[in-house]
Amino acid sequence: MTKRSDDTSYPDTPDGRYFVVRGRLWRKSNQALDHATRERLVKDLMSARRAVRDAEGDPEAIKAARHLVDQAKVALGERGAPWWDDGAPDYNRHLVKNTPYADWFASL
Repeated sequence: MTKRSDDTSYPDTPDGRYFVVRGRLWRKSNQALDHATRERLVKDLMSARRAVRDAEGDPEAIKAARHLVDQAKVALGERGAPWWDDGAPDYNRHLVKNTPYADWFASL
């Protein structure tokens, strides 16, 4: 299970590709990223999220900041093409009950 900063546990799928929040799958970061790269990309993501917050009331700044958030999430592997290469489909943001993970989740 993954521990989040608020001390809430979210189960990770057995293959480590997703974690589950309120019955929905969320893609995890690319596990093949080295520590330094992951750390840099997380810092980029946090900076972009702060830019979204700080851009309140400026539609162009919000749009630019959201683009930076998206770029960071794609670089981390949380969005965009799946980071695995075995041909398995991507179930990001799908309800667990509608995926091959349904039985695993029901057994928790």
